[in-house]
Amino acid sequence: MRESRKEHWQNFWAEAERLSLDDVYGNDGRILREIFAATDPRGSRVLEVGAGTGRDSLALAAAGAEVLTLDYAPESLQLIHRTALASGAKVEVVGGDGLRMPFADDSFDLIFHQGLLEHFRDPLPLLRENVRVLKPGGLLLVDVPQRYHYYTLGKHLLMLFDRWFAGWETEFTIDELEGLLREVGLTPRRSYGDWMVPGLWYRALRKILLQTTGTRLPMYPKGIWPFAPLARAWRGWFSQQRASLYTTIVVGCVASKAPAAPREDSRSEAA
Repeated sequence: MRESRKEHWQNFWAEAERLSLDDVYGNDGRILREIFAATDPRGSRVLEVGAGTGRDSLALAAAGAEVLTLDYAPESLQLIHRTALASGAKVEVVGGDGLRMPFADDSFDLIFHQGLLEHFRDPLPLLRENVRVLKPGGLLLVDVPQRYHYYTLGKHLLMLFDRWFAGWETEFTIDELEGLLREVGLTPRRSYGDWMVPGLWYRALRKILLQTTGTRLPMYPKGIWPFAPLARAWRGWFSQQRASLYTTIVVGCVASKAPAAPREDSRSEAA
């Protein structure tokens, strides 16, 4: 049975750094956008699980959060540490397993991960571990691939021939993701999705040319007028509709843990 193993990610991040992180697509600000829409992270204790480059964590630290990153790939941890030193951001880098995190119960105000949950055959143990270290009233953001997209077909074809960079992964509908979060006792507060702009085919072509010939196409081409501004306007409107979450390449959800039960006044108990 194929699986996503540690060496897949060690190789991935080593290759990404060799090519230069400037040529590795991020999430186009999606994670930060949703975090800031849900809460003000200043002064909050934040954990990114499966941190990868740690770009979002560095930005949250710059915004005033106390940030820790957890990953089990040494190359990722070294990458985050070097980037944090270069930027002056204060981020604590922790090596560990997301299924057995080295943190006490109720430790964090906000936990987030992107591109992680889909690599687990059973996602519930990871989510339960997230909930364990999340404070009462805290928020969990989970960002995953969306099932009904051509990306899914291409990914499964590559997995069939054992050519997928991560070894194995699955995907979710927004209903499935929200259902998993409810199953571990969380309450979904905000769901969202995003399309890949520029598209997957352009990104794949850009990477192939960069690796084989050294040709560096623009990461974000301007597009053709008037089609590009019309497409942006359409995406802006359609993204507000629930139906859009069945067309985007990724979906995510911000969910909350129930607040702590109020403590009864000892004087009323005595009475």
